[in-house]
Amino acid sequence: MAKLYFYYSTMNAGKTTVLLQSAHNYRERGMMPMLFTPALDNRHKVGVIKSRIGLESEAIAFERDDDLFNRVKQQLEQENIHCVLVDEAQFLTREQVYQLSEIVDRLSIPVLCFGLRTDFQGELFQGSHYLLAWADRLEELKTICHTGKKATMVVRVDDAGYALREGSQVEVGGNERYVSVSRREFKEVFFGGKKIRLIDPLQSRPAEDSAASQKELLE
Repeated sequence: MAKLYFYYSTMNAGKTTVLLQSAHNYRERGMMPMLFTPALDNRHKVGVIKSRIGLESEAIAFERDDDLFNRVKQQLEQENIHCVLVDEAQFLTREQVYQLSEIVDRLSIPVLCFGLRTDFQGELFQGSHYLLAWADRLEELKTICHTGKKATMVVRVDDAGYALREGSQVEVGGNERYVSVSRREFKEVFFGGKKIRLIDPLQSRPAEDSAASQKELLE
């Protein structure tokens, strides 16, 4: 049975890598995936999904007013579609999340969405809001904060490493602008004015602390 999936995390948890691996798995079995990525994500090239480890694939670049259900339905008239994969799904609109649910419910095609849950202010993106509400299955992809704890939030920082508390919710960037942190670290950096620590070498922490953090991450 087709389902609507939402794989969410902070940045640098491997969301895009998992998406591209999923697309490869479908193609390897002679099946056709249909990939979407928001047109506003121009970090590499519009219409290309690229992971930090170098994997990439062409995709359909969509705008906020595009009807994703109709795009898939039209493609079905030319070839069979076995799966729909959506990168940076936090940038979807409410209407587009509904359209994705229609792809599942009316066309019986599974839809896998990958994206951030919250923005740099700790608020839900619109796309994430409705995916969390309407998806059949939710999966968290985990990564760690520099403190060793599980990272669940992201902060936008300035050149000095201090959190930016105001600005547009949508501002495309990478590691030079955003840092994944635990909730506790988010509060200290965003509300407490703490300068972000971009790296915390493992040798600087006691081995037992590192082991405890890894155990917490897996829980």
